Amino acid sequence: MMERFYWCFGVLLVMLGCSGPGWVQHATEEGEVVHAVPDAVIHYPGDAEKGLNYLLNANYIGSGYPLELMPKNFKAKLDTADTKATRSRLEPEFNFVLDERRKVWIVQKNCFTCHGGPFQGEYTYGLGNTAGDFTDKPGLTSKLLPAIAAKKLGKDTDAHKAFTDVWQYLRVVEQEAVTPVKGVNPAFRIEEACVMYRNPADLTYVEAPNFTMAAGPVPVADVPPLWNVDKKRALYYNGMGRGDFRKLLMQASVLGIKDSTEARKVFNQFHDVVAWAASLQPPKWPGNINKALAIEGKVLFADNCGKCHGSYGDKSSYPNKIIPLSKIGTDPYYARYFYKHSGLVNWYNNSWYATSSAPSQMLPSLGYVAPPLDGVWATAPYLHNGSVPDLESLLNSESRPTRWHRSAAAQANGDDYDFERVGWKYKQSTKSKGKLVYNTTKPGYGNAGHTYGDKLSDAERKAVIEYLKTL
Repeated sequence: MMERFYWCFGVLLVMLGCSGPGWVQHATEEGEVVHAVPDAVIHYPGDAEKGLNYLLNANYIGSGYPLELMPKNFKAKLDTADTKATRSRLEPEFNFVLDERRKVWIVQKNCFTCHGGPFQGEYTYGLGNTAGDFTDKPGLTSKLLPAIAAKKLGKDTDAHKAFTDVWQYLRVVEQEAVTPVKGVNPAFRIEEACVMYRNPADLTYVEAPNFTMAAGPVPVADVPPLWNVDKKRALYYNGMGRGDFRKLLMQASVLGIKDSTEARKVFNQFHDVVAWAASLQPPKWPGNINKALAIEGKVLFADNCGKCHGSYGDKSSYPNKIIPLSKIGTDPYYARYFYKHSGLVNWYNNSWYATSSAPSQMLPSLGYVAPPLDGVWATAPYLHNGSVPDLESLLNSESRPTRWHRSAAAQANGDDYDFERVGWKYKQSTKSKGKLVYNTTKPGYGNAGHTYGDKLSDAERKAVIEYLKTL
């Protein structure tokens, strides 16, 4: 159960993000023509190296578990006499920092909880982590944790106050962000659980919830790679994160910062984080590439895919097109949830994030943005909800499995990769439940749509995939 709580510290930065003051909501109605996201991205100069160092060592989450609450084997990794974050003794997704508000050492997950991970034996910053596990429902440990913390830390200590800072949000998160399968990410549900108890104007904690959590399945997404952030005008799958990307990328701070004054301090460092994301390059295909076949695939890609996904190479372009649900045909639950049901949209567009200087906004659409495809070969599974295990299945919808699972090793360390079909090795499952079973019959988990590759022959699909390896 504690591992589930640790995941929550970093997951909000998956959200690389009804009208509020100064904003007008625009949305793509079903059946409307394809259109592009307006070019409104704000670019700021920054230092990429400083940005990475900030993500690995700074307290931008705002809170965490006091060191005294961590397991003994974890505490053994740390040297508490060191006044700096002991990065070299931790996994990349952990930050060990001094909570300046409470003057105690805390441990927290950082953004690489979701935006980094091992792949074929190498750790890759910016790669979407598909090993996240949010399947555990609240249990006895969760119910007893406040009492355990009070006994272990003492009720009136700074350490216990630090625990309370994060638990007042995590107690809601662990109730509301449970998924039926490992590997999908409920980042926005986690943010909803946090902002339910934050004053939108100054981000301070409030006792009464701002809105009621929408009923129904938890909306989930496959974590997109960060190396494509610099090409985007809207940060999220449904086109809703627009404006100043610094505000959108720092939203994990709603898990622990005290107020908008602390948020402003974090914001002032995120020009370097945006610069770091813009500096990322996708990994190179590790094997050989049939150059003649790739050239053939490039032509086919331009004719069949380039209008939405853009062009690559020396004269690259990316159109940022939103494809309506009626045209793309992929699972509509995620898009409809944020367009019609989520309390997050209205909260955000009336909050400090949207109404203070350098604003950002949430403008959900009834459609999905066709993503840039740099490094696409390394980013399985596919579609916005991760319902398709490989590129072969993506381009041939009839071959997509209804229920499937990767091995535990594949989900844990990025092995078991299928270099022929380009994606995860998988087995079809006869089970409809299980934390490793992806069931595409569930609402929000469907694998239909994006059938544009069906009209290609097997040979043409092979050529297109060969070309995609070069991106």
